[in-house]
Amino acid sequence: MEVTDMTLSRRTLLATTAVVTAAAGGSAQAAADAGGRLRTGFERLAAGGYAPLAGQRVGVVTNPTGITRDVRHLVDVMHADDRVDLTAVFGPEHGFRGTAQAGGSQGRYDDPATGLPVYDTYLKSGQPLADVFTASGVDTVVFDIQDAGARFYTYIWTLFDCMEAARLAGRRFVVLDRPNPVTGRAALGPVLHKEFATFVGREPIAQAHGMTVAELARLFNGEFLTAPVELETVPMTGWRRSDFYDASGLPWVPPSPNMPTPETALVYSGTCLFEGTNLSEGRGTTRPFELLGAEGVDGRWAAAANEAGLPGVRLREAYFAPTFSKFQGKTVGGVQLHVHDRAAFDPVRTGIALLVTARRVWDGFAWRPDNWIDKLTGSTRVRTMIDAGADTDEVVAGWQAELAAFRRVRRQYLLYR
Repeated sequence: MEVTDMTLSRRTLLATTAVVTAAAGGSAQAAADAGGRLRTGFERLAAGGYAPLAGQRVGVVTNPTGITRDVRHLVDVMHADDRVDLTAVFGPEHGFRGTAQAGGSQGRYDDPATGLPVYDTYLKSGQPLADVFTASGVDTVVFDIQDAGARFYTYIWTLFDCMEAARLAGRRFVVLDRPNPVTGRAALGPVLHKEFATFVGREPIAQAHGMTVAELARLFNGEFLTAPVELETVPMTGWRRSDFYDASGLPWVPPSPNMPTPETALVYSGTCLFEGTNLSEGRGTTRPFELLGAEGVDGRWAAAANEAGLPGVRLREAYFAPTFSKFQGKTVGGVQLHVHDRAAFDPVRTGIALLVTARRVWDGFAWRPDNWIDKLTGSTRVRTMIDAGADTDEVVAGWQAELAAFRRVRRQYLLYR
């Protein structure tokens, strides 16, 4: 489906999608307007005695980020609470307890801490994943994973796949909301073209979507699932769209091994594009996605990037030696991003400017042979325009019409001002 057709194809879903707000008293937005302390979807679910889960055998899709404010895992909390019948756990990429690196999972096993069966969802979708839900015996599937705010961060597609599988298996689906760590102010960047759909982008949303996982679930249900799943969302209270993660007061748990801090998430939706090149995106360093470089790159890149006048960020000439991934054990030259004004910083524009300037100043620049950049950006446009000599403004201008269309659809599914 083309992005420009999204409004025409929208289902009248909002009337059939439950938004649970009464469990902790009052509406999510009222509490946010009152400046109350942020309460996650899980905090509100527990405070309301797990009412939406009453009489249900429950399975949870989660990872190490599914924690309480005092850093207990929600699986451990729910397992110890007689008010909820937790019978299964479903682990995504990196696993439920987080023991696997990128591209890995933990497989099927019994959790040593609780004795609960843990089922592997990674790289499963459609009927095979529906069969996992059926075999587990659960009535309701609950999702609680911290997102990073980018289309190619795969947990949102775990959400999508699990929603579709729950529909196929005839299971209810409940999403417990958490903050978008880089705010929910606006959607940025190119929109995926459907023919480029992969696990780093199943459906046509913007590169930086500016939504929470509960809002994305509503969007997926209304626009993209084959048919709607029985969906309930438990929103946060006390969260505003302009809030960065540190305003939440919540502890940060890396949602994946190369997302160590909220600052990583801040740049990720732009600098992850370097996965599609022969430059290091900083994997194997203590600053993944903030450090970028390759053998033969020197200070000319930082100078050229700073001349681009990118708002909110300065680029420093940097040298580093990755301990794994690209250029393992070799000293490479490049840049480090230093964001000094988060509100002004545009990660996607910054990522494009860094691609444009890297290609201009380093004659060794190349795209990955599999054109992975097209999967990340959602079409051939960014790659072909940069190869043709387009500057940053021209590349960014190329996606504005489809971004405006996505923003119009997105507004219908937002839960917070």
